[in-house]
Amino acid sequence: MSQPPRYTRRQQKADELCASVVRALSGEKDVQYRGRRLHRGQRPLPVHAPHLHPDPEHDDFPSFRGTADSIALRLQYSDAQLHAQSRPSEPIERLIVEMLEQLRVESLAPDSMPGIGDNLRYRFIAWSQAFHLSGVAESEVGILLYTLFQICWSRLHARPVPEHAEDFIEATRAAIVPVLGDHLAGLRRYRTDQARYLAHACAIASVVGGMIRTSGALEGEVREDEPDKSRTAIFRLLLNFDSEDAGTTASAPLGQSKAFLDSEHGYNVFTTQYDRQEFARSLVRRELLEEYRDRLDRKIAEHGINRARLVRELKALLSTPRRDGWAFGEEEGYLDGRRLTQLVSSPAERRLFRKEQHKPHADCLVSFLIDCSGSMKAHAEPVAIMIDVLVRALEQAGVSTEVLGFTTGAWNGGRAQRDWTRARSPKNPGRLNELFHMVFKDADHPWRRARPDIAALLKADLYREGIDGEAVEWACRRMQGRAEKRRILVVISDGCPMDTATTLANDEFYLASHLKEVVARHELHGDVEICGLGVGLDLSTYYRRSLATELPQSLNNELFSSIAQLIGGRRRY
Repeated sequence: MSQPPRYTRRQQKADELCASVVRALSGEKDVQYRGRRLHRGQRPLPVHAPHLHPDPEHDDFPSFRGTADSIALRLQYSDAQLHAQSRPSEPIERLIVEMLEQLRVESLAPDSMPGIGDNLRYRFIAWSQAFHLSGVAESEVGILLYTLFQICWSRLHARPVPEHAEDFIEATRAAIVPVLGDHLAGLRRYRTDQARYLAHACAIASVVGGMIRTSGALEGEVREDEPDKSRTAIFRLLLNFDSEDAGTTASAPLGQSKAFLDSEHGYNVFTTQYDRQEFARSLVRRELLEEYRDRLDRKIAEHGINRARLVRELKALLSTPRRDGWAFGEEEGYLDGRRLTQLVSSPAERRLFRKEQHKPHADCLVSFLIDCSGSMKAHAEPVAIMIDVLVRALEQAGVSTEVLGFTTGAWNGGRAQRDWTRARSPKNPGRLNELFHMVFKDADHPWRRARPDIAALLKADLYREGIDGEAVEWACRRMQGRAEKRRILVVISDGCPMDTATTLANDEFYLASHLKEVVARHELHGDVEICGLGVGLDLSTYYRRSLATELPQSLNNELFSSIAQLIGGRRRY
């Protein structure tokens, strides 16, 4: 599997907290982060203002909180349709209008919540300092935009320009304020009237854009700054707007597949002739399986996981009360007719009632689907430890469990790819490899009987390539055939779907697009709850409920508690 940059649990927690803030302030209940980008439901929310892109490596949590507050105010106080109709198409002008609109909604932060104002101010000043220190403001275009944003922020918030910028922008401010005077005054005057405010914002953008084009500064700086890669890259980021369709189609950072979208049937399979499904115990010699099991038991003992606490947490999250007879001799409840005679003999007797008893019952199936692609080989041992502990704890909590794995029967397509070549390589053939699905533990067998089978996860030559979409579909079909009322699928993976032969014959995002389509369909139907457990990265690109882990470093009680919360449905909605 191909591996995107690592996504730490710290950053994921920050994203979750920020998404909660946006939901609370804006009233938008379906806002969440997916693939490091804020989404409303399945659709990404465009965030174009340059100061709303904090860097996880360098910015602290207050910067992310300020960003969340700003986005929430944009959702609450800005009419997106009116803004889209009024904004200019030229990149410089559009950058200015986007920034001014964001500053407008920030200036409307309620006085009853002074903390929001503090967060917004902190984020703007942090971005302003970073912009200054990056060297971008030393260019003609950079200092002009920097000065404009500082002036507008100061006017809208009725605050002085930040101290670090005051002397630096003085000369540029003296040059442009007389030209923009009336429109700058209009920003503050009409900040509660978006339509009239936009007229002044667009006028300012037009004047400043004209200054830049007239001077030829933009073209000159691109040539002069050619050796300075970092400054050029930073400036270009300010002009890197999403396509106009970003707000109307579901997307993921990994892109969309043209072959998948153009196909009449969506996802295609060239041949299923070589696909197979096996029990894991049939793939490993008995002696080797026993050796793997002994090794796994030793490692589990070394980690010292508090399984009893995990069982209690899982039972509380996954169980529902079920009626279990009556409790008699109570002092309140339903009157028990059989005890009325006691009232005659003992007038002071109060234990004449009965109550319904309820016991927690978990009518639930949790299935773990493990990505057995080549890159997961390095994580085989910590994943096996994690699976064994979770399966045993879930079983003790009364939950049915299943452990499945998916890989391919060969590298680079195998027999399916050779059949395609013999057929003269038709265009866009779809999946071109042999599926190999493995059952490490089925739902009808208890953990005690499946112990050796789970240890088969340690066999290195089972790991090849990964076709996630069909594996998720297969796991869901197995769960749909069960009687449990609640079905939860946990997909454990360290990257995006990857099969070399399929990718080369179709395009780079073919398998990823299919995975997103499969997960979205099941999320819509609600027949199976699907969660993503990312090994070293964020899987929220594909799974709405997801958790990022760092194995083996984080294999501790805290991680198992987080996984329990994920399975129980209390994370990433």
